[in-house]
Amino acid sequence: MMKILLKKILISLCSLLPLLSVSCKSKNEKTEIVVLAAASLTDVCAKIKTEYEKKNPSVTLLFSFGGSGALRAQIESGAPCDVFLSAASNHIESLQKKNLMTEGSVKNLLQNQVVLIAPKNSGTKIASFNELSSPEVKLVALGEPESVPAGLYAKKIFQFLGIWDQVSAKSNFAGDVRTVLSWVERGACEYGVVYATDAASSSGVRVLANAPEESCPPVIYPVGIVRASEKQRQASSFMDFLFSEQVKSIFEEAGFAVF
Repeated sequence: MMKILLKKILISLCSLLPLLSVSCKSKNEKTEIVVLAAASLTDVCAKIKTEYEKKNPSVTLLFSFGGSGALRAQIESGAPCDVFLSAASNHIESLQKKNLMTEGSVKNLLQNQVVLIAPKNSGTKIASFNELSSPEVKLVALGEPESVPAGLYAKKIFQFLGIWDQVSAKSNFAGDVRTVLSWVERGACEYGVVYATDAASSSGVRVLANAPEESCPPVIYPVGIVRASEKQRQASSFMDFLFSEQVKSIFEEAGFAVF
């Protein structure tokens, strides 16, 4: 009789195991927030991730970096994403026009500067954007203007100076601004156009010149929540963190100006 009773108890406990497993999983499972961010934010976002996850242990931030145009195309094609942090207003405005961003969520977050760089020990005497038209300059690294904001800003600068045709003819075009930086660091290209914060993050390059005044639009980074996100509340909470005093200090330390 006792054996039969024990057997029934064991059967009952076994039947509860799947429920207990699901319950434990739901309690321990973290919410994942997917953030598509401009490549120039790679370093600073690593610090933001650490600080946010300290304050919110139930959340994991998953960052994917690239050229803002390529990231915009991912959102347009329905890639899972909760927050978009672009290095230019036009890409996020395009998504707004297509009703792909949550209404009222888009805000300007940061501002940056465009600079001309060379390998740290290159010994070049070039000291301005205008001098890149010189026949002595053989290879320039630029972002692809159609998809990389830094590339579009560079194009506008050279058009402003009247030398775009000469410079573009001897340029290698990259899919994001960090690739431009790496090409110049390695000496694969003599010069490159990146953001001031990219140059500041590298010990392998030096800044030769800032973009001439009024040669390109202000470099503004807007951020917003993707309408298709199923985690609107959590994404909004992360947005609030991005505008906090704590994160403002992180951005300013990296060289960004904060709105």
